[in-house]
Amino acid sequence: MVIELLGSIFLLSFVSGSGSFPKPLSAEEEKKYIEQFESGTQQQKQQAKDILIERNLRLVAHIAKKYNGFQKDPEDLISIGTIGLIKAVSSYNSAKGIRLATYASRCIENEILMSLRAAKKHSQDISLQDPIGTDRDGNEIVMLDIISAENDNIAEQLDLKMQIKLLYEKLKTSLKDREQLVIELRYGLYGEKEVTQQEIAKLLGISRSYVSRIEKKALKKLYAEMKQIK
Repeated sequence: MVIELLGSIFLLSFVSGSGSFPKPLSAEEEKKYIEQFESGTQQQKQQAKDILIERNLRLVAHIAKKYNGFQKDPEDLISIGTIGLIKAVSSYNSAKGIRLATYASRCIENEILMSLRAAKKHSQDISLQDPIGTDRDGNEIVMLDIISAENDNIAEQLDLKMQIKLLYEKLKTSLKDREQLVIELRYGLYGEKEVTQQEIAKLLGISRSYVSRIEKKALKKLYAEMKQIK
């Protein structure tokens, strides 16, 4: 799924080599970077935005855990949630009196719910009242809940569509043939089914660890290309 690919690209750029999430900001630090993001120079705004995203990744992981009961890889859920976090930081307005964590939580959850809806819709037709699962707290989630989430933040959805269009362009121009193939298979692009690293390894006659290295290298290339557009 292209949303997972976008999330993976940005997630890879923020998580350290150890694979652990950065420490959250203190209240004072968060206030400082929000002010910098809202009133600083263009360079200061970009720096503050990156820091606010990076230091809130633990929130993404926490929310993604609520949906571990669904048939989706936990890492994919985190990647999708990361897109929600990026959109939250980009559109946050402190003047509305809502804490960043509260606003970001809603955006992260909306992004995950929309992805689950798309996956369910792709597999079969269902009614608006059909349950599609429960969250970690045992609350039932129905299709109508997710449609309501999808209708929020139309401007953000338009921005996401632009990001997706750009991503497809960069796939063709910045990656080698094998890197492009691995990304297309791994994330089920162009309407195809997502394929695991193990399945790709068997298909290409290489090891799973080599597939993982190709994927990470390709994601870094894509991030560098999309970063230049900002």
